[in-house]
Amino acid sequence: MPFDPPVDSLRVRVRSIYARFEQPISSISLLGGFAFDAITLKRVDTLWENSWVVAHLAVVAVCIILINRADRTGIDPKDPARADFWLLNILQFFFGGLLSTFLVFYFRSGSLRVSWPFFLILVAAFVANERLKRQHARLYFQISLFFLSLFCFTIFILPVVLHAIGSLIFLLSGAVSLALLYLFLRLLRSVAGENFAAGRPALIACIAAIFLSINVLYFLNLIPPIPLSLQNAGAYHAIARTADGNYAVQAEDQGWLRFFRLADTFHSKPGAPVYAYSAVFSPTALNTKIVHEWQFYEPARGWTTMGRVALAVRGGRGGGYRTYSEKTGVMPGAWRVNVETPSGALLGRLRFNVIDEESDPPLITEVKD
Repeated sequence: MPFDPPVDSLRVRVRSIYARFEQPISSISLLGGFAFDAITLKRVDTLWENSWVVAHLAVVAVCIILINRADRTGIDPKDPARADFWLLNILQFFFGGLLSTFLVFYFRSGSLRVSWPFFLILVAAFVANERLKRQHARLYFQISLFFLSLFCFTIFILPVVLHAIGSLIFLLSGAVSLALLYLFLRLLRSVAGENFAAGRPALIACIAAIFLSINVLYFLNLIPPIPLSLQNAGAYHAIARTADGNYAVQAEDQGWLRFFRLADTFHSKPGAPVYAYSAVFSPTALNTKIVHEWQFYEPARGWTTMGRVALAVRGGRGGGYRTYSEKTGVMPGAWRVNVETPSGALLGRLRFNVIDEESDPPLITEVKD
């Protein structure tokens, strides 16, 4: 009596179970991967983090080539018995890993309030990768996600490699991502044949839309200034450098409710100085500048700039390069200090409400190491 070998029988059962629970398995794996990235991926300038991204890009490229080979006879993303089913699932999984990595890195480098259009693009791509299962069989969808991933990677890897940031470096990252995509498409065309030619118009339109959108967002300062990131910031009554090179700061005890407030309360005697402290991470050997922009809220004019202080940042310190600016003659009312690049890209901001007092409030001292 014929029977399936044990190995074949096990393979069939695994395929059947995966096909039945594919959606929850995919959702759990992507959420788990996002949590894993948030915990383990610390710096954009280390070999492990960048090797992780490059490996994902390589797997994605191989899957796209295998899925679109000229001799394929059609793709059925719902048939576990076919190799294309597993290639599409692998492609989806590694796209999810790439997009979650970029979400983690870029979120650490900017403010959601300012950079939300860019984060919306990444989140939309992440959701589309998860939900639009059948679209992975379409070449233009694969290449669109692949080019978005390439562009997001080159935006932060070129400053790490070249030890510089700015508009020219960003333009170079766009050119490098287009060049890499061009080389990949030449390889893909040689193996895909008519499958590549059929999707070419939609492919060009998608690539152009992504490229133009990212450029517009960058020059509007709506993309986080990665690879820089604000590690710590605060408004203090006094700052002094200690003998061991750390900073001792004096601040009011805001209590545990401070985590639920948009702005701290800052009691100050008239004429007393206010210190804005920031610790900004920059990759190794990337020495640059940041700006503390002091702004006061005037009901008739809105946020008004009261001063801009340029500060040097040296790269390589994991906890961020520590520096501060000082402001005297601070009026009662709402204040904020924008920590940004010289071009105006926002790293983060600190808010506080100044209240005049005749005497110094109780202060606590903490050390910023």
